[in-house]
Amino acid sequence: MSDLILASASRHRAQLLESTGLSFAQIASNLDERALEAPLDDADVSPEDRAQILAEAKGLDVSAQKPHHLVIGCDQILSFENQVLHKCADMEGARRRLLALSGNTHYLHSAVTLSKNNQTLWRHVTTCEMKMRPLSPGFIGRHLSDVGDAVLSSVGAYQIEGPGIQLFEAIEGDMFSIIGLPLLPLLEQLRQMEVIDG
Repeated sequence: MSDLILASASRHRAQLLESTGLSFAQIASNLDERALEAPLDDADVSPEDRAQILAEAKGLDVSAQKPHHLVIGCDQILSFENQVLHKCADMEGARRRLLALSGNTHYLHSAVTLSKNNQTLWRHVTTCEMKMRPLSPGFIGRHLSDVGDAVLSSVGAYQIEGPGIQLFEAIEGDMFSIIGLPLLPLLEQLRQMEVIDG
């Protein structure tokens, strides 16, 4: 097994990391995210801190299983109108989500951590500002019909790396973080730790 572990089941995050040429293993955390978030719902926790707490918890969960490996924990939170949104349960929920986001700005908070020996060594959060163009109900229906239920794996009910890019008017932030992994800060930290060649 590689000394580097990605604590996520996400195919997109794995593809991002693979594109760098790094060797790593992929082991998903077994934590119940909704149970982890429940106490945060009652506390005044910012979306950025929530993303970091969840990323760290996932990284530490896998680090406890593989203590001598360097574990990348990650999580992403979408905030809109002072609310944290979760993945849609079905296509009707996705339709309502896109109707709500249409013509408005929402924020993606992508957190990444590095853990080893069940200790967090580094944390980072990147926030991206996402301005969706005004979308007609008819267009939303046709879009969801074209892309299918793959959108249910994304909290925003879109996949920016595919046809979802057509939903947007303006984006402030890097594509890596939007997909779910702040890759450039992570690579810089791995270089500083001399895990990869600098």
